[in-house]
Amino acid sequence: MNTISMASYKSSQKLNPLSLLAQLSSRQANGCLQVSSGSVSWSIYLEQGKLIYASNSVDPFERLDLHLRRLSRQIPTLVSAVRVQVRLIFESDSETQSNQSPDYQAICWLVNQKYLNSVQAATLIEELAEDVIGSLLSVKEGTHQLINLDQFEELPKFCHLDLRTLVERCYEHLRRQQTSKPTSPSAEPRPDYLNQNSANNQPQVNPGNSSTPNAGLQKTNGGSPAGVNKKNGAKNTYAIACIDDSPTVLNAINSFLDDKSFSVVMINDPVRALMQVVRIKPDLILLDVAMPNLDGYELCSLLRKHPLFKKTPIIMVTGNKGFLDRAKAKMVGSSGYLTKPFNQSELLKIVFKHLS
Repeated sequence: MNTISMASYKSSQKLNPLSLLAQLSSRQANGCLQVSSGSVSWSIYLEQGKLIYASNSVDPFERLDLHLRRLSRQIPTLVSAVRVQVRLIFESDSETQSNQSPDYQAICWLVNQKYLNSVQAATLIEELAEDVIGSLLSVKEGTHQLINLDQFEELPKFCHLDLRTLVERCYEHLRRQQTSKPTSPSAEPRPDYLNQNSANNQPQVNPGNSSTPNAGLQKTNGGSPAGVNKKNGAKNTYAIACIDDSPTVLNAINSFLDDKSFSVVMINDPVRALMQVVRIKPDLILLDVAMPNLDGYELCSLLRKHPLFKKTPIIMVTGNKGFLDRAKAKMVGSSGYLTKPFNQSELLKIVFKHLS
């Protein structure tokens, strides 16, 4: 791609995104428009003034997963296991490498693996672009530059969206949102994407109420991942992730592990909270077998494929006592098997066995 001549601002300036995008469209720009405001950045990929893809830095894979879940109602192949695999492959890459647009690469992978066709990918990209452009239009101050991106040319292109039409649609939607919400005269309305804390806010669950909206994760017993004693390098707290759709079981495990030696993370939605397990890197995982959408065997198999969890102890927790169930758990890479019902002594015994 060849970039056009355009002013590039390294220090924060007043921005008019609407005018900026209109200018890029009329000049048939090629490249990636990068805009930064505070802790948030946007990347708008263009070819001859047409939009190919748009993303921003506020949890792009959560945004992608949200739209994939919506699409899964019409596309049976987009099962939970596929969406989890996408995040394990591409979100972990985005955290450790400087790859351009890992979320776009994830869409390319879905098409290549035939989970999506080209038309469905184009629809998905347009929906994502509306979210991203809508958040960009509220920016009042920041920096921007148009950069060359040769490596993006190697990826397949699923659509060339008319930038003017897309921006006008997003602007009208944003205007309706602002007029429908009462705002203080001195306060500019800020969309969720511009909340600097939104990337770090994690959904929490009340273990006593399994119907809590956005249920996902809660830290207890100190609320922090495993710590390290700086004097001798020894662990003083072990982080243990408990994945179970039953609040009763989660509460029982939490009470049994009520000790300063453990930091317990309770997760009641294996699909939505899986990447939290990737981020906290627990020392041990207690994994229920019978869960909706994604059972424990599937989840254990996916975790074992991730480089972070090849050696992490994963204990299957289940009411099944049969030989075939134990064999299946071993085949997917589990480290141990804890049968329900269990008492505190049995739980502590297997936990310390695999942590020592």
